[in-house]
Amino acid sequence: MTASQPPRRLTRPYLAASTLTLLLAVMGTSVGLFVPEFYRDAEVLLPQLYGQDLLTLGIAVPTLAGALYYAHQGSLRGYVVWLGVTGYLLYTYASYALLTAFNELYLVYVALFGLTLFTLIGGIARIDPTDLEEAFDDHPVRGYVAFQLLVAGLVALMWLAEVGPASLTGTRPPSIAETTLPVPVIQSLDLGVVVPSFALSAAFLWKRRAWGYVFTGVLLVKGTTLGLAVLAMIVFMLQNGQSVPLPQIVSFALLSLAGLTLVARFIRAIPSSASITHPPTGGSTQTD
Repeated sequence: MTASQPPRRLTRPYLAASTLTLLLAVMGTSVGLFVPEFYRDAEVLLPQLYGQDLLTLGIAVPTLAGALYYAHQGSLRGYVVWLGVTGYLLYTYASYALLTAFNELYLVYVALFGLTLFTLIGGIARIDPTDLEEAFDDHPVRGYVAFQLLVAGLVALMWLAEVGPASLTGTRPPSIAETTLPVPVIQSLDLGVVVPSFALSAAFLWKRRAWGYVFTGVLLVKGTTLGLAVLAMIVFMLQNGQSVPLPQIVSFALLSLAGLTLVARFIRAIPSSASITHPPTGGSTQTD
């Protein structure tokens, strides 16, 4: 950042959208957790919903609130975390809007889906990717690349091992066999969006393209938060008497731990004084 590029605060639409997101998320998760028998989903899905709600209310909401404050002050660190948690909430409420059995909060889920989608798109569009590129300078990226490729590979293998055989035999995948879901929504989101996103982000970062730093920061925060949510789901599933393969528990625990470590490393690599600046205009800045 130069003297001619003052810190760029979040504008009112982003503040309003994220504030409304916080309020609706608190309402939705609180109702889901504390109103008895609110969810009308199959018994096998309830522990996953409770785990997701608990992580969202206990971790994602406070983190988003803090990140929103610092992002509004122009902090690049805060901005990256703000985008990442918004990405987590986008994934969460896309799945709620598409997967959860219809209930009184359906429109809340749809509103959260829309708010987080357009906030994330707009938030990424307004950042100058060279801010992060310059902040990292010669910071090593192999660990971030390896982690993203590992996540993409493991998620792809996990879901393809389930939906692949089912597709060939024309049967329902085990994960939805005991539900009324017509298709496996989470697998659709993961294979269609999450896996390609992690793979492309890793490729961009490996080539040291400026946007690779942006995508990596967002996906690290989003992926780690989601990994912690999966662990919370597993706890509820075990309490409900459902069996969860030990290798799956260990894998998610290790991935979450690695993700937390890399998120901390990524955020610390950004100088505390680094600020968001206005993106380049007219294509004068090379970003890849």
